[in-house]
Amino acid sequence: MLRVALAGRVLPSVLPSALPALALPLLVLPLLAAAPARAADAFDYTVRIDAPAPLKEMLEKNLDLLRFRGNARVDREQLQRMVRAAPAQVRTLVATDGYYDPVVSARLDGDGAEPRVLVTVEPGEPVRVAEVALVLEGFAPPPDQAREQAFDTAALKAGWGLKQGAIFRQEDWEQAKRNILRQVVQTRYPRARIVDSAATVDPEQHRAELRVVLDSGPELRFGELRVEGLKRYPASIVANLNQIHPGDYYSEAALQSFQSRLQDTGYFSSVEVSADMSAILNEQLEAGGAAEAGAPAAVAAGPMAPLPLLVRVSENKRKNVSAGLGFSTNTGNRASLSYDDLAIFGLKLKSALTLETKKQTARGDFYFPVTPKGYSDSVGASFERSDISGEVTSVTTVGAKRAWGTPLLERSLALEFLSEAKTINNVDAGKSKSLPLTYSITVRRLDNLLFPTKGYAVNAQLGGALLPLLTDEAFVRGYGRAVLYQPLGAHSNVILRGEAGALASKNKSGVPAVYLFRAGGDQSVRGYAFQQLGVQEGGAIIGGRYLTTASAEYQYWFKPTWGAAVFYDAGNAADSFKDLHPKSGYGVGARWKSPVGPINVDAAYGHAVKKYRLHFSLGFSF
Repeated sequence: MLRVALAGRVLPSVLPSALPALALPLLVLPLLAAAPARAADAFDYTVRIDAPAPLKEMLEKNLDLLRFRGNARVDREQLQRMVRAAPAQVRTLVATDGYYDPVVSARLDGDGAEPRVLVTVEPGEPVRVAEVALVLEGFAPPPDQAREQAFDTAALKAGWGLKQGAIFRQEDWEQAKRNILRQVVQTRYPRARIVDSAATVDPEQHRAELRVVLDSGPELRFGELRVEGLKRYPASIVANLNQIHPGDYYSEAALQSFQSRLQDTGYFSSVEVSADMSAILNEQLEAGGAAEAGAPAAVAAGPMAPLPLLVRVSENKRKNVSAGLGFSTNTGNRASLSYDDLAIFGLKLKSALTLETKKQTARGDFYFPVTPKGYSDSVGASFERSDISGEVTSVTTVGAKRAWGTPLLERSLALEFLSEAKTINNVDAGKSKSLPLTYSITVRRLDNLLFPTKGYAVNAQLGGALLPLLTDEAFVRGYGRAVLYQPLGAHSNVILRGEAGALASKNKSGVPAVYLFRAGGDQSVRGYAFQQLGVQEGGAIIGGRYLTTASAEYQYWFKPTWGAAVFYDAGNAADSFKDLHPKSGYGVGARWKSPVGPINVDAAYGHAVKKYRLHFSLGFSF
């Protein structure tokens, strides 16, 4: 039950959007709602509202004088009725914003073709929250529960949103109740409910006393895993990703995390993970039958049985072929063909052929089911040919990789064998082979993984080929990249990015080109071609031992999904620190928040080459 007590009366608790409906009977305008919004010969008038800005905006949206302005059925007599009713309607509306004793006047001026209505509102002193009584029922822990496992009722009360001293607004009152209930039902008490709430308002004293009674309902735990919908793929795919154990407390966050992990596998077109609440209904029916049969009360009202963890899936088809055409401002025209098979000897195959102007790649990988400890293992092979800035490389790779973690903290360990042949300025530059091992870690602390506006992400890699096994030149390589998002207000933010890398080896020529460093392009130094910045060798650009890049970008969002940016990038790659002279690029760009991530279009000027270049990218790096 929900009550708002005012001046000795109990009134319904309503939101501002519902209030105009209460005033309509007073205005006697039942036919206006069915009339056209505006007609060419409609009786017209102007309305001026003299009130503080927040109240003025709310009244302009809800006051009948403005809602029915221009209605074809409004005449002077109807207008006079609305003017007489306006003060009462204004008082009802501003009360939802905490002002229960306003001084309101409304008058109609002018006898001409366009009358003028003036509404004046002096809101007075707002009503503030004086006392808050949060009564929590049913949260007592079982006798056998450890103290550290008890539900934190103190934190729940501390998180109450409408504090003492705050202005008592109807919307804030409703939101505070929704929030406290949400905090409970998402944890071990999914059947919690507010059994009583009341706001007692004293307009003369400008104070409100709040009371909320929250009943926890039964404490619930998870039971055994049940899977529905599997036909093609083994149950281990689901079971290995399940981090919820029988006996764990109910948690909505745990359910969502499990569902997200299953969706990311690619085996399923839809996934629904839930606790099987039918177990509660069955137990309640059995308890009711036991009570009718005269069973002891303790039997009828015993502890709730664990809720089975129910996973319902719709499987993707086993085989899938797709093709596409595109264009990249980094690597030119693109045509791609991919083939996936989700069940080859219990493994998942993903393969792709990509043909671009500057790069051609063929790749195939087999993925093992994720292990119970969360490891994702894969083996694969690839061939890549690239022709960039006068250096042509052909690389064959065979490798194995283990990845683990979450989107917030990802780690991987990769072992690859590379065989490379390259030419520089159409001259054979030799062949090399290498067997490097690389460890990578990515940390994300972002407010939104798809459209970040606040936080940071960091990626670090350390690896190399130190043993003489299948390796022409031993080397050690380190690389790091970081991006920081910092909001500057409701509509703007700054993005700072930095990148650095270093390689140590006796002879650089024996190290595969993929482990050397170059800069330039959409996600590097804009204003320059893809990997245009590096070590000059004749008419070609090749990779260097060292890399540094940095970027600063300011974004302004003039609409929720549309924005503009200005940026400055600088960086370079070289074989020594003294030759690491940064090259700068700067420009402007447009931003659009598409359903699949931010789309960035930039026009940049490369200061060193004195040329403009267009850059296009989707999403943000790592």
